[in-house]
Amino acid sequence: MAKNEKTKSKTKITEKAVSKGVLFRIAGPVVVAKHLAARMYDVVRVGNEKLMGEVIQIDGDKVIIQVYEDTTGLTPGEPVINTGKPLSVALGPGLLTSIYDGIQRPLPILEEKMGSYIERGVDAPGLPFDKKWKFSATTSVGSMVNGGDVLGTVEETEGFVHKIMVPPNLKGKLVALKSGTYTVEEVIGKLDNGAELRLMHYWPVRSARRLRKKLSPSTPLITGQRIFDTLFPLAKGGVAAIPGPFGAGKTVSQQQLAKWCDAEIIVYIGCGERGNEMTEVLTEFPHMKDPKTGRPLMNRTVLIANTSNMPVAAREASVYTGITIAEYYRDMGYDVALMADSTSRWAEAMREISSRLEEMPGEEGYPAYLSTRLAEFYERAGIGIPLGTDKTGSISVIGAVSPPGGDFSEPVTQNTLRVVKTFWALDAKLAQRRHFPSINWLTSYSLYHEALAPWYREHVSEDWPDVIKQLMIILQQEEKLLEIVQLVGSDALPDREQLILEVARLIREFILQQNAFHDIDTYCTIEKSYRLMTLILKYNTIAQAALARGIHVKTILGLTAKDKIAEAKFTKEWKQHLDTVEKDIEKEFAQLRE
Repeated sequence: MAKNEKTKSKTKITEKAVSKGVLFRIAGPVVVAKHLAARMYDVVRVGNEKLMGEVIQIDGDKVIIQVYEDTTGLTPGEPVINTGKPLSVALGPGLLTSIYDGIQRPLPILEEKMGSYIERGVDAPGLPFDKKWKFSATTSVGSMVNGGDVLGTVEETEGFVHKIMVPPNLKGKLVALKSGTYTVEEVIGKLDNGAELRLMHYWPVRSARRLRKKLSPSTPLITGQRIFDTLFPLAKGGVAAIPGPFGAGKTVSQQQLAKWCDAEIIVYIGCGERGNEMTEVLTEFPHMKDPKTGRPLMNRTVLIANTSNMPVAAREASVYTGITIAEYYRDMGYDVALMADSTSRWAEAMREISSRLEEMPGEEGYPAYLSTRLAEFYERAGIGIPLGTDKTGSISVIGAVSPPGGDFSEPVTQNTLRVVKTFWALDAKLAQRRHFPSINWLTSYSLYHEALAPWYREHVSEDWPDVIKQLMIILQQEEKLLEIVQLVGSDALPDREQLILEVARLIREFILQQNAFHDIDTYCTIEKSYRLMTLILKYNTIAQAALARGIHVKTILGLTAKDKIAEAKFTKEWKQHLDTVEKDIEKEFAQLRE
């Protein structure tokens, strides 16, 4: 397991008991307590080992609790203690570079305490309580401050400024604030109402953090993946889904987006995925370099690992933990990208807990509130002006969906489609043909084209929307022609249709295909993508003109210069290469005219 810097916390987590009860019934991760005064979503400690749980239903004198740890060995009659607080995460310096489980326990610290296997009833703080941070105050004493106002800064990782903010639920006159070196628990300032300010604060994960003003997305999230950036773009502050069957490449696509997208903060949630896939993420990310700064990518990344063999209740909580951390950095004015892999496993956790609660099942056994929970999660994405600043911040959410057998009509995919605006549909047949990323360009879509068109016109080219439209028309024409080819063969098609098939092949192989494991082709700039597209369209225009002059299609298809376009994907000198190829194409067709 990759380790953060070694920070063994010497601070013991203590929680004050609000009320006590006893265990009455145990059904897997769902237990029932009696004689416990509690409110919905209170965090409780269950049994002699004080396992962490959360109140999810109250039925008369019975309190139903979902436990975030294995309940094997619990017996009726053991004590249950209510802390009186909702499930919350610690927000402050030290989040970046961390690797957490679903309830914000740092896995490296758990490993130090227990070894390779997580035992029950072990706690670890979400932030390093014993580490000192250099705080530089930027607000003067005597100022009136509100929730979200920046008090000062801390250098959290090399080159990254962490803004220390007034918690959203506090406001008042600042009567004390001093620069210095502090732990996250030490008091750095006070308000006139007696409220103490620290480098950290807690926030309940199921409550969204407010924005001062929400804005409409107008800037693309540049991913470096050609098919995403060109045909199906995602806006900063937008939501996307990547559904696909087993083996179609969801996890690799998510990892590529996490590595290369131009967000400033990455939150990666491995929710119920296989352990070996999460192992790849946990071992690769700490060694990866940020292409922008050359520093480790982990310097701006938070990983949440909740694999399929971890307790199911913690899986249900992991997405809320991740989105709350993302909102915290958005409130500082940063662009955040959150990857959830996968929301299907999250929905399965909800289904399992719902069945143990004996709730009325909905479609395919999922709870009736499935669509509501999915919408609540995705709606926490967005772009806007946070409290206390004029700078915009954004959260872009990309959720992987794993429909059984690749059936997109199943409930999780369909309910996700209602709330997302970008749909990247993975295709098992493309994956079998080794076409990666295996995004089906006919079933995928993006509803951000119109909103992003002004940005592309200003920053790339005035004709960007027209280029994308021409590419999609050619790919759609190819699909219709392939049905005829299966019946009569390609040679029976008219010359013009044979040329369309060839141009569509160039688009598929030179633009839509991308090698995630090649040092150069793993990332493609938006300028390079545009140049590839326009050169293929130029070839199409010249070839169609040659065809109109009576030159036989076989002669046109036999020209070889066009095939050298592909070499630009694998070279850093792509501009010179494409200029040379363009001249070679023009020269070949000029010779045909002669």
